[in-house]
Amino acid sequence: MGRTIRGLDAEQRRAERREQLLDASLKLFAANGYINTSIEQICSTAYIGTKSFYEVFTNREDCYVALLQRTSERLQDQVAGMASQAVGNEREVAPKLIQVFAHALLDDPRVAKVTFGMAGGISPLVERQRRTNRRWAAGFLEQLWDRYDGPPAGPDAADQRAVRHSVAIGLVGGLFDLISDWFLDANPTKPDQIETLIDDMTTYYIVVRRGLTT
Repeated sequence: MGRTIRGLDAEQRRAERREQLLDASLKLFAANGYINTSIEQICSTAYIGTKSFYEVFTNREDCYVALLQRTSERLQDQVAGMASQAVGNEREVAPKLIQVFAHALLDDPRVAKVTFGMAGGISPLVERQRRTNRRWAAGFLEQLWDRYDGPPAGPDAADQRAVRHSVAIGLVGGLFDLISDWFLDANPTKPDQIETLIDDMTTYYIVVRRGLTT
């Protein structure tokens, strides 16, 4: 059995180092960009040796993907938690979900910068993680629409489901692009600018959703 240090066993200490490295990565990637951030800088900022880095991550790309995954998991928990407690019709619930989604990304501007400002084009592995995140979001929307419209039924149910999925993927892509475009010129520390973005995202959602139901 491994030693217990500070009340933590070996696996718990590894998990703690992982979080410290991800926190340092978030700080450095947001400030300097992915290309200009080295493993040595991450380790120095986290006060963790390079050897310990390689006990947790394979390389810098692996660390970046883990950071995207952590962001996505936290976002999913917040949005799913809101959806499970929401009452009312879709017109009442959808704006609240969009608000939670936007604030989860923008309340810490570093999160949005790392997620939207630099993730594209880094590598096929990073792109796969981005697509995985978008597919989860699309699946969440499909579940939401099933909740309010009922699941597709009848002989063409499979075709209806395919259309819903395509619309959901496109809607998520549009929402993410609105954030990316906004982030180029906006000041994420100003609440009024965040509220303008949320209004734009809500309007976009309503327009696309109306097209799906007509």
